[in-house]
Amino acid sequence: MQFFPVYLNTAHERIIISGAGECALAKLRLLVRTQAEIVVSGANPAEGVQAFAREGRITLLPRALDRSDLEGALLVYAANDDPEKDAAVATLARSVGVPVLIVDNLDASDFITPAIVDRDPVTVAIGTEGAAPVLARKIKADLEEMLPVQLGLLARIGKAFRPFVNQLPFGRPRRDFWARYYFEHGPKALDMGEVAVEQALHSLLDEVRHAAPQQGHVHFVGAGPGDPELLTLKARKLLHEADVIIHDRLVPSEILELARREAKIIEVGKTPFESSWKQEDINALLLEHGQRAQVVRLKSGDCGIFGRLDEEIEALRNAGVTYDVVPGITSAAAAAASLKVSLTQRDRNSELRIITGHEAKGFSELDWRSLAAPGMVAAIYMGKAAASFLQGRLLMHGAQADTPVTIVENASRSDQRIIPGTLVTLPNRLRDVTGPAVLMLGLQPAEAARVHLQEAN
Repeated sequence: MQFFPVYLNTAHERIIISGAGECALAKLRLLVRTQAEIVVSGANPAEGVQAFAREGRITLLPRALDRSDLEGALLVYAANDDPEKDAAVATLARSVGVPVLIVDNLDASDFITPAIVDRDPVTVAIGTEGAAPVLARKIKADLEEMLPVQLGLLARIGKAFRPFVNQLPFGRPRRDFWARYYFEHGPKALDMGEVAVEQALHSLLDEVRHAAPQQGHVHFVGAGPGDPELLTLKARKLLHEADVIIHDRLVPSEILELARREAKIIEVGKTPFESSWKQEDINALLLEHGQRAQVVRLKSGDCGIFGRLDEEIEALRNAGVTYDVVPGITSAAAAAASLKVSLTQRDRNSELRIITGHEAKGFSELDWRSLAAPGMVAAIYMGKAAASFLQGRLLMHGAQADTPVTIVENASRSDQRIIPGTLVTLPNRLRDVTGPAVLMLGLQPAEAARVHLQEAN
């Protein structure tokens, strides 16, 4: 992010536009909506600029700027549509410490003006850092249709009522009040006028103030394999509403960024063969927050597959804390999709095994003979450290050395890697794999499978 979005207080400030032609007028139409004093400098002003001056909405200087004009200004726009004049204005502005924007010259500007959806006091700014103005305009048009015109009036009435709402406890009670006002009570009352809206606010405040304290709750949510677009709609909604998010190590930052900024985010990662959170400590954390807050326990993939879900549920159940489970896309499904193949196929495999190789001893109870059978498909999670053990057991029980084993590292993510191989080459193919990987026994990428089938025929 080169340009950081921020809202400036324009009240009692001065904004200067150098240039009075059509280029300047385009910026002026936006800036006159602010509370700033607008000064426009330039000869031969466009008719629109003159009209603003006649209405008393701007101060028009029919000359070039000098240093004294710029001192104490909040912002300067260089809009002469002349590179030499604009560069001179920028130099002058910076000499007195005022940020400057040169129209259509992103690299030489100190700030940019985004596309704006105005529902004063609700404003939405859309910027692409000059990369895609057409995209910004499309997003703006979509938002204009989405946000009702009366939203600004509701916000202004709500703003005046804020001191009363601040008497409620901080956090969820206030958020719930405003959610019910903006999306339920306010719009309904607005049809009967502003007085009805104010009455609805007082009635809602009294209702929330005397409501029983909300009980805590834990949502076990599958975060999917890593691609934020593979989150379920329900998972996104819960992330946005959560007071506390307790997440595994493999949940990427792009997904955590979907949470509210006020939410408390706690990582309780487990790293194989390294110092990690103990399960009993995670359980205690869930109980601590789950008794009084809305908690999302965010687990990579699907929370019910190798996620120790039952242990955490038991701890909550024993303490009387309510919970629910929201499934997610597991890595096996994401890996197969990356290979562009199915996990089951008629005449190849009528069953699918999902196993973990986190501990070598975990393989001891497996039916190795059926796993080694031709056509068997298995997704092996956390199998990097136990790859040699897996290879040996399968070969010992009759698996063919050329049985395909495809490694999918960071399935679904931008840094995903697909590493084709066979059972005999598996340990060597894993040597430079550092990210989380799922081993797809019996599967190979679609193109390789097609070539193999043609050769067999």
